[in-house]
Amino acid sequence: MGRVKAAMEAKLAAAFNPVRLEISDDSDHHKGHSGARDGGESHFTLTIVSDAFSGLGRVERQRRINRVLVEELSGPVHALSIRALAPADAGA
Repeated sequence: MGRVKAAMEAKLAAAFNPVRLEISDDSDHHKGHSGARDGGESHFTLTIVSDAFSGLGRVERQRRINRVLVEELSGPVHALSIRALAPADAGA
């Protein structure tokens, strides 16, 4: 696991205590595109399920994630696709 992915996982786990947390590095699909870096870790897809998102809309859920990952999003991460759910939304 890369350093950026590990840092994101640790921050998200601490902030949201998720029941499900999946981060995939999609950088290899973006080679040669804007923001892609040698060595990857520039494009990610995130799926997170947490009670912390209960009662919140999609935009607020994403804002909270963006605040937690501000360091990564202002540096090495060029793109992050987010699927943030409450357990009731995920059928958990």
